[in-house]
Amino acid sequence: MKKNIFADIKKDFPDIQKNISLKEYTTFRVGGKAKYFFVAKNKNILPLFLATVKKYKLPILIFGGGSNILVSDKGFNGLAIKIENKEMEFSGDKVLVGAGVALSRFANIASKNGFSGFEWAVGIPSATVGGSIYGNAQAFGNKISDFVESVDVFDLKTLKIKKINKQQCKFSLKNSIFKKNKNLIIISIIFNLQKGDNIQIKKNINNFLKHRKNCHPMNFASAGSVFVNPEVKIKNKKLLEKFPELSEFNKMSTIPSAYLIEKAGLKGKKIGKAQISEKHANFIVNLGGAKTKDILSLIKLAQKQVKNIFKINLKIEVQII
Repeated sequence: MKKNIFADIKKDFPDIQKNISLKEYTTFRVGGKAKYFFVAKNKNILPLFLATVKKYKLPILIFGGGSNILVSDKGFNGLAIKIENKEMEFSGDKVLVGAGVALSRFANIASKNGFSGFEWAVGIPSATVGGSIYGNAQAFGNKISDFVESVDVFDLKTLKIKKINKQQCKFSLKNSIFKKNKNLIIISIIFNLQKGDNIQIKKNINNFLKHRKNCHPMNFASAGSVFVNPEVKIKNKKLLEKFPELSEFNKMSTIPSAYLIEKAGLKGKKIGKAQISEKHANFIVNLGGAKTKDILSLIKLAQKQVKNIFKINLKIEVQII
């Protein structure tokens, strides 16, 4: 007789749910249902829950604010776990932050307490601190990894909690050890903070918020930047003549994906109810009623066109489920 996994888990964790639409939990507002769904509301429940469900060998999706994932229209045939542990403990110039804390909320609180360095994160919609560590979030030349001291994780292999230092996190451009080793589940992070000038902090925040309002499509559902900015230099003389801005990007060794997509003639391109944003070409937005397949089609189109013109492979920042 086939075991009823849902009923079995529900005995110990009555809050587990079945057939829940992930569309409501992602910033793209697309995707199908998760077979099983659980919200881990504190740092203690997550290790207990994961240790219990490991024996069922279910596919597991761990996410926070859903700001950097694209779920299939068919849904997720496994267990989706939303992280919501929201502890925040300041101690001098250090702070322990739960993985489920909204990045924007943490940045606001840190700034109000006179700490500088996270102004860039104020106004980022939906992203959690845990998810930002997972993808080494960055904006305006700042990276979240710059402030990390250590990360507490639950290891699905050993079923133990362990501390990983900054070097062991192997941070790189929009990447970390957590993307490569899915057995390491982020629980909390310790940041080293720096005191700053309150007037300058407020000025920085206002400048960043103004930039987002003017340059990002904040009125539409999206996952933020879709592609990682390529760290390359263009040497082709014909391309440098045709696109003179490339010479300036060569000096920085990084080319904005938005620039490449726009020059490929795709800014504003629509497929179904999805669109490459008219405001920022590295955003794909849901105009209302988009399907995951529409967004995937635009992703593939952008990769193809940029490859054809610039010989650059655009790497996806968004996690496709």
